[in-house]
Amino acid sequence: MTSAIVVEGGAMRGIFAAGVLDVLLESGTGPFDLAVGSSAGACNLASHLAGQHRRNYRCYLTQMRRTEFSDARRFLRGGHWLDIDYLWAAFDREDPLDVAAAARSPTRLVVGTTAVDTGEATFFEPDAGDMSEVLRASSAVPFLFRRFVDLGGRAFADGGVAAPIPVEEAHRRGARRILVIRSRPADFPGPSRLECSFVAAALREHRGLARAFLRYRSIYARSVAFLRSPPPGTTVVHVAPERHLGTSRLTRDRTTLERDYARGRAAGERATAAWTAGATARILG
Repeated sequence: MTSAIVVEGGAMRGIFAAGVLDVLLESGTGPFDLAVGSSAGACNLASHLAGQHRRNYRCYLTQMRRTEFSDARRFLRGGHWLDIDYLWAAFDREDPLDVAAAARSPTRLVVGTTAVDTGEATFFEPDAGDMSEVLRASSAVPFLFRRFVDLGGRAFADGGVAAPIPVEEAHRRGARRILVIRSRPADFPGPSRLECSFVAAALREHRGLARAFLRYRSIYARSVAFLRSPPPGTTVVHVAPERHLGTSRLTRDRTTLERDYARGRAAGERATAAWTAGATARILG
């Protein structure tokens, strides 16, 4: 039976998944046939497949806490709130992703992005040569990062817009046993209509992307419904925090991040036991 691991994004909230994945790596859980993620979820998975234990933890606690990456005042002056260009350069300089090891993994990495022209989810299976750039595209949060990333002559942005929890893509590719790691509580319905409408209005010159934001809540709800009631013949181990994380999309407080990493590790212990036992479960962190 084809297996998959799927990881939700959420910027700094990905620290929870970093804790879960470190426990999976320590316990030797896997390999999976597929690893599917968008945005921070895809980045977390790439480090995991490369076998870079605690690299995700280090990145959240080091490069991603810097004002060079996240700065609201810079945004008000017309710059990026989240400077993805700075972040990738800092990763490459200080704690690079081992793209060769990730590409050699027996698990196929599938990265979700959002096509700027159509607003549709577009999935890539990167190799060592383009993995870093595909992950950068998947992480380019519209509005907070004022540019897009070119892949093959087309502009792409944050995969979390069109494929926030890409569990249906894993299923479409044949996965029937799926471990899903969330950054939100299991029953979280998705962002508010007001939030989605505001960002869509801000991006109205990019009509496809604006439409994607207007669809965001319904896409998110559809994925949650899939997790609650998987199709016949499909089993899901659903790993989610029991309550909202202290960490938000833009949190930089070290103590809060450390606490949610520990919550992820605790959930990872239970997820490992459930997956190894062949159980179908909702694992609360």
